[in-house]
Amino acid sequence: MTDTAPERFGTRPPGDAHRLDVAHVDGDVYAVDVRGHCFRVDQPADAGGTDSAPTPTELFAASLATCVAFYAGRYLLRHGLSCRGLGVRAEFTMAGDRPARVAAVRLVIVPPPELPEGRRAGLLAVASHCTVHNTLQQPPDIGIDLAP
Repeated sequence: MTDTAPERFGTRPPGDAHRLDVAHVDGDVYAVDVRGHCFRVDQPADAGGTDSAPTPTELFAASLATCVAFYAGRYLLRHGLSCRGLGVRAEFTMAGDRPARVAAVRLVIVPPPELPEGRRAGLLAVASHCTVHNTLQQPPDIGIDLAP
C-alpha cells in the first residue's frame, strides 16, 4: 500500500499506542496497512461492493476467532501438546434493529484429536480469555475525529 505515507496520516503514535492506516482504493474497497502487512476490505456484490475481499465486520469476527485460536495454540504448546488439527469456527449474526451492529458471535474451538480429556477445560478457559474477547467484555474508549 503506497497511499499511507506518514505525512498523510501524521507521525507515529507515542508510547504503547499501536497504529494501522486505512486508505480508499476504489468503490467500497479500502486498503489496510498494519506494520507493513497489507490487505483489503470490500463489501459483497449485493451490498454494492465487488466482493473482492472480506468485509470489516467479517474481519471483526475473524479477529476474535484468530485470537481465540492463538491463545488455544499457546496453551497447547505450553503443555507440550500438538496444535495439529486445532481450529476455530466462528458464526455471527447481525442485529435486526438500529444501530447496525453484530448481535451475537458464536465460536467453536475444534481441539486437536489427540487432546487429553483432562486438558479440555484448561484449553477452553485459556482461549476464552484472549485479548480480543477481554476487550469486548470491557469495551475500550473510542474516539473518532477529523484530521486538520
